[in-house]
Amino acid sequence: MIWLESARSVVFVDDDDAFREAHVQSLMLAGLEPLAFADAPSALETLSRDFPGVVVTDIRMPGMDGLQFFRRLRAIDPEIPVILVTGHGDVPMAVAALRDGAWDFLAKPFSGELLIGSIRRALHARRLILDNRQLREAAERAEDGDPLVGETPVMERLRRSIRQLADADVDVMIEGETGTGKELVARLLHRWGGRKATPFVAVNCGALPATLAESELFGHRDGVVPGARLSRTGRIEAANHGTLFLDELDLLPDTAQAGMLRVIEERELLPLGADEPQHLDIRIVAAAKESLGREAAAGRFRADLYHRLAVVCLQLPPLRERRADIPLLFAHFQREASLRYDRPVPTMDDAVRRHLAQHDWPGNVRELEHFAQRLVLAVEEDRSRIVPDLPLPERVHRFEAEEIRQAVAQHDGDVRAVIEALSIPRKTFYDKITRYGIVIDDYRQKR
Repeated sequence: MIWLESARSVVFVDDDDAFREAHVQSLMLAGLEPLAFADAPSALETLSRDFPGVVVTDIRMPGMDGLQFFRRLRAIDPEIPVILVTGHGDVPMAVAALRDGAWDFLAKPFSGELLIGSIRRALHARRLILDNRQLREAAERAEDGDPLVGETPVMERLRRSIRQLADADVDVMIEGETGTGKELVARLLHRWGGRKATPFVAVNCGALPATLAESELFGHRDGVVPGARLSRTGRIEAANHGTLFLDELDLLPDTAQAGMLRVIEERELLPLGADEPQHLDIRIVAAAKESLGREAAAGRFRADLYHRLAVVCLQLPPLRERRADIPLLFAHFQREASLRYDRPVPTMDDAVRRHLAQHDWPGNVRELEHFAQRLVLAVEEDRSRIVPDLPLPERVHRFEAEEIRQAVAQHDGDVRAVIEALSIPRKTFYDKITRYGIVIDDYRQKR
């Protein structure tokens, strides 16, 4: 998802050749991209709802005049900014057009600086309109497909891996930081596989009291657990023929780790107090932080249990490593919150855009979702916190890193093409991707 930061198109319509050419030159010198036309019908042929720019038109022209042209533009897209150029006697008509949605009017004669200033403000507004429109449409497309929202190469590969593993019906370890969507991936492994019509049982290992963990997981027979006279079906048995999701496996109490290893290796369950084991037809998906391997190596977690589940491992990237997905995810969460709370989706302004681009999102997707919900609920935000007052060098570095990521993604990790697009030396390119932690292989299409 790429924001339209560089929209500079200006359709300039005037039947006075000298007047038109003079202002076109001024616009070009200002770094804008003017398209000049002597009449409105010719300009209409180039305009569509996706036009990323501004229209400047004289009012008095032969054939289709500027007001008729304006009304035709309103039918194409009422949010295309239109700046009307007026003679002295046309001012009342221009004021009426402003009430009907025109962006601005300039009375002749006017300076080039005045015109350029009005165009730049209109381009800024148009960029925001198209950004928000593009994000809403992308969020709607995401809702019609799978819930794993993201278009970056690393997310495309993750989506393919989930589908392959779902069909294989193997046990899977999911590793990633807090808030990266580990439970969502576990549910997709279940939903996209052959067990989708069977139970999906999620167990938060961190919420299991050490004294009751075995009873909760494995179940028990009559009178085995003090204070519980009746037998109890454990969470593992409840997942039989389906999928058992062990969330926060790193927090599984020591007392339950040995029994869980037997379930994984033998596909047998022995409830507390039972004489004979019960055969299981079960798939196990576990989720843990990326540090679990180090915990196992240090002896703070059963290494045999970790390695038994980590044979097939999915690594979920933190949000800071797939920044191009942030606008799409944000729009998706805003739309969800809007439907849930029956509130309108707020328009994304520059402050929010900067926060999305500059914040590191340590809470990952979950933090982004909560931020979107607060904005939909109109919870007052401290803008000094939303938009950090970063030093200029830090802002430059973040902008540079994002430009490089977008270029690498656009060219599917083709280093030569990226270097040509950015017009920088090869050594400089490699120095910068090392500094910003950009991994080229993450952007290369794998077939």
